[in-house]
Amino acid sequence: MAEATGQTPITISADRDGGRERHALLLGVVGVTIFGLTLPATRLAVADFNPLFVTAGRSLLAAGLAALTLLWARPQPPQRREWPRLAAFAIFSIVGFRLLMAIAMQHAPASHGAVVLAVLPLLTAMGGAAVAGERPSLGFWACGVAGSGAVLAYSLLTGGGSADLQWADLLLAGAALSAAAAYSLGGEMARRIGGWEVICWALVFSAPVMLALVLLSGPINWAAAPSAWAGFLYVSAFSMFLGFFAWNKGMAMGGIARIGQIQLLQPFVALAASAALLGETVGWLEIVFAVLVVGIVALGWRMRVARRP
Repeated sequence: MAEATGQTPITISADRDGGRERHALLLGVVGVTIFGLTLPATRLAVADFNPLFVTAGRSLLAAGLAALTLLWARPQPPQRREWPRLAAFAIFSIVGFRLLMAIAMQHAPASHGAVVLAVLPLLTAMGGAAVAGERPSLGFWACGVAGSGAVLAYSLLTGGGSADLQWADLLLAGAALSAAAAYSLGGEMARRIGGWEVICWALVFSAPVMLALVLLSGPINWAAAPSAWAGFLYVSAFSMFLGFFAWNKGMAMGGIARIGQIQLLQPFVALAASAALLGETVGWLEIVFAVLVVGIVALGWRMRVARRP
């Protein structure tokens, strides 16, 4: 009887840990699916809108949704020590990543950007190690470096003869670094503040700056095509707001480096959406490199990641 009683907590703990891991995985998949549609939606939006307006306007619209959410839920405001990180998260996620990506989508197909941004899992793991004390194993880093090399090879093969693609690759590299920093900061803060609270407070915090940028971006093209408005509304409500609810919470529960690997699905989502929504031709080179990158970095999911309590 004593032996059976002693084993019970272990079984419950294992079940609970397994359920938590599955929940984190599901949240990560939801977040990546939402983010995977961002590139084609942004390309639709910048067809008729200024990239600065797309960047600031969607953040301002999302800030309105965030303010309503905070007024309804009435969470405790973040402590003063959290505000510098919230400000950095806002700069990287709201300005850095969005603006650089919007400009890049004026120079390159969304399918090209999807493959280049496949390096995000490696960069996110680096960010997790820097800001959250996670310690991926040597095998994890080896897989990430190999995946990054494949992405670099793809960029050189497709952009070597095009000045536009070379410029777009530089912009996408900056966007990837910004996104990785934002994801790492958001996942780390979500452990203390909460997943949805992080993006809500960051959006409200940055709203005055976004309003100024909207005014600086010039007259709004009210006669834009419905597809451009649809892209703009998607990146405002989903990419800039709802996607972070699932993504930040998933990383807080499952770890930044490990859940960050779910971004391996993002190139496939973006490639499929680019073909379906934009009519872009997804050639064998994009497919081969997307599969190669996903296959290499997916090995990292099996590698050990130590996590500081």
